[in-house]
Amino acid sequence: MVLDVELELGDTANGDGCVFCAIVRGDAPAEIVLDDPAGIAFLDRRPLLPGHVLLVPRQHVATFPDLPVADVGPLFILARRLTRAVAEATGGEGAFMAINNVVSQSVPHLHVHVVPRRHDDRLFSRNLAWTRRPYRDDDHMRQVAAAIRTALDDERLSG
Repeated sequence: MVLDVELELGDTANGDGCVFCAIVRGDAPAEIVLDDPAGIAFLDRRPLLPGHVLLVPRQHVATFPDLPVADVGPLFILARRLTRAVAEATGGEGAFMAINNVVSQSVPHLHVHVVPRRHDDRLFSRNLAWTRRPYRDDDHMRQVAAAIRTALDDERLSG
């Protein structure tokens, strides 16, 4: 079963009540694929396509403009690694990256979406309606996470 976590809303200005902060602390379940001092990446529980990863900075930052300039580079080094690993792990031809700031931002904690892409995936239609394609089951979710972790390890070893 894919877990759906809801925390009571609190003061999200400092991360209290933030589900992503709970994942960073280890207080909420997530299928983590990358754990680094600059951030943590985990599978989206409502993926656009299997392999859809969310990358979050460890500290609570609501939007991209709130991220300290010194932290942009380290976070995007991880995003760069993930775009390669997600595509490789899922048999994708590339990856789509996106950040929502306030509008369409379902969790007020900065997160970078990394979504595997194929030319025939029909992810974008003429009206840009997102079509969610969930995991078949928890085992499928774990398999995709393991493949991404392996691709990240392979990428780190190759330089």
